[in-house]
Amino acid sequence: MNPMSSKHQPLAERLRPKTLAEVIGQQQLLGEGMALRLAFESGQPHSCILWGPPGTGKTTIARLMADAFDAQFITISAVLGGVKDIREAVELALLAQQQERRTIVFVDEVHRFNKSQQDAFLPHVESGLFTFIGATTENPSFEVNSALLSRAVVYVLQPLSAADLAQIIDKALALQVLPALDEAARERLIGYADGDARRLLNTLETLAVAATQQKMDRVTDAWLMKVLGEQLRRYDKGGEQFYDTISALHKSVRGSDPDASLYWFVRMLDGGVDPRYLSRRLIRMASEDIGLADPRALRLALDAAEVYERLGTPEGELALAECVVYLAVAPKSNAVYKAFNEAKALIKKEGTRPVPMHLRNAPTKLMKELDYGKGYRYAHDEEGGFAAGERYLPEGMAAPGFYRPVERGLEIKIAEKLRQLRVLNQAQPASRPSDAGL
Repeated sequence: MNPMSSKHQPLAERLRPKTLAEVIGQQQLLGEGMALRLAFESGQPHSCILWGPPGTGKTTIARLMADAFDAQFITISAVLGGVKDIREAVELALLAQQQERRTIVFVDEVHRFNKSQQDAFLPHVESGLFTFIGATTENPSFEVNSALLSRAVVYVLQPLSAADLAQIIDKALALQVLPALDEAARERLIGYADGDARRLLNTLETLAVAATQQKMDRVTDAWLMKVLGEQLRRYDKGGEQFYDTISALHKSVRGSDPDASLYWFVRMLDGGVDPRYLSRRLIRMASEDIGLADPRALRLALDAAEVYERLGTPEGELALAECVVYLAVAPKSNAVYKAFNEAKALIKKEGTRPVPMHLRNAPTKLMKELDYGKGYRYAHDEEGGFAAGERYLPEGMAAPGFYRPVERGLEIKIAEKLRQLRVLNQAQPASRPSDAGL
């Protein structure tokens, strides 16, 4: 391709790294002595899964691997492709093998392939016909067949940092594709990109066209908002306003205000926040602020997250909104949250106490002879399924009382059940004299 025609390429292609040294970000994998860097330097390609958010360099790394090993590079989109594309890749790999050339088959969004489609790669990966590289934004533990996953190394890519994104902007400016940027405009673009290089490059390209049409010699924050206001809003995704808004959402849910909760939820969606981030925060709220007062809240939060993964935007956002309202009106309890933190603090302070003999596992004859498990009372064989007076804490340790259920929701019944069990324990003292009562 001649230099003149390269000007008509998309900016993402013009800035795509040609060597490993040009890759911006992912130094936890590509830096000196790091896992993926060593794989490049080994001279022997291996099948792998590149797992990370959009715009973090998965396709670029796969292409560079093909270049590093002088391999034929075949791309399959799991969204558009199917078994026919896999067969064609196999035929091309066989031809390359006859010419003693390696082949790398790159499957973008591999999680979109079903089990049978993923299985179609297995015999060819095992025979060494080609090296398989899959790219996915989803957890491969759940979305990639275990058989294929066991034959591939998983590399986790991280969102690009603000410094990484700033480097990309500088490279674009060096190509003179757009005018200079005011610092405020630069910071807004970096915040909007949210670690996604592709989003940043596409936005820069849109700005370049607008700047050329309007004969701009400098991009200001005000002009940027005018041109891309609907996309950007006045929302700093990487700064204080972002954290203030998620704080407002969390506190509105905790405060049982469904209207305020919906308001801040929609504000964040409107500002361009990834709904997956919001779904993770909702799961956290269900655990931290509702807990066992309504255990259904956690299940609903998980279901809403799954619905969004299946439907995407905008349809899946309704499920998240439903979850927001449910969490807001649900009874609240942070009893488990507090108990968990108190238990962590105690363990950190006290260290490790030995497990009482009656609670130890005794899988061997020797352990039984050493009294491992001796005297243990099997609760299911006791009246009411409860071994009254039995002790489960380390010897000499008083009951710490970590979990203190509140008088709201299901925890009302839980509290009553615990009170009944304490009465039974007091009526049936522990048989081991060194034990303290519950």
